[in-house]
Amino acid sequence: MLSSKGRFKGFFFRDYTRKKAISLGLRGTVRNKNDGSVEVFARGEDSVIRQFTDWCWEGSPYSSVTSVFAEEVDMLPDYSDFRVIY
Repeated sequence: MLSSKGRFKGFFFRDYTRKKAISLGLRGTVRNKNDGSVEVFARGEDSVIRQFTDWCWEGSPYSSVTSVFAEEVDMLPDYSDFRVIY
């Protein structure tokens, strides 16, 4: 399980994140926060989570990622899919 926060500038970052997570078979959420960061919660195999975290540094084609902070979280909900929270 992963909780990741970062500073991102760019269009469609959340949608690209959702699509990437789904392609990797992850479950969780992505949302914009009031402070301008993006928060991602993802559940899946450790190796896939690492791959997804590496992808977060790239982001969408039009994004500029300035930082990614990832930490393991013990108690994430048992998400059934991966979705954008608005």
